[in-house]
Amino acid sequence: MATDRHFADHVLEQLEGAGEVTAKKMFGEYGIFLNRKMIAILADNQMFVKPTEAGRKYIGEPEEAPPYTGAKNYYLIDNIDDPDWLCELIKITEKELPVPKPKKKK
Repeated sequence: MATDRHFADHVLEQLEGAGEVTAKKMFGEYGIFLNRKMIAILADNQMFVKPTEAGRKYIGEPEEAPPYTGAKNYYLIDNIDDPDWLCELIKITEKELPVPKPKKKK
């Protein structure tokens, strides 16, 4: 089941306080980006955040699951209706992720 636009819009609403958050439709699902860094995946109407040490400390004992078959485990986030908590998680996750490499021109 693909993620519906209503769910993606709800997550983006919750993340308004985190900064420049965008969603990009990818294979029926959505990539969530903060400051051009991909920090989460929305799959099957669930939110999966990239794992980081700071994220693990913030969450405590995160539930881990792959967002799709064959993927590495991400943190499965059930608490999407607490915008303050979710924005903080997204911001501390983004700080640990590397800056994306510039795309090569064809």
